[in-house]
Amino acid sequence: MTEAKQSLKRTLIGKVVSDKREKTVTVLVERRVKHPIYNKIMIKSSKYHAHDEDGQFHLGDVIEITESRPISKSKNWVATRLVEKAAAV
Repeated sequence: MTEAKQSLKRTLIGKVVSDKREKTVTVLVERRVKHPIYNKIMIKSSKYHAHDEDGQFHLGDVIEITESRPISKSKNWVATRLVEKAAAV
């Protein structure tokens, strides 16, 4: 039963663009959509604030975020797993 409930939550994959706040990361999620008139593929993006309890995700990391209950005024997502570590510069 718990697996069925888990699959109902939305998950998104995006890049961490800010990790300056405590226990919060800002994630940029890009999606590709076709323009309804011109049929050109466009990239649309959205930023989400995700809860990062341990502070384990940093700038440039690609992470997965999962929908959750409201944690604060702007946080409705939780950072769940690291997909790809940021390249060291």
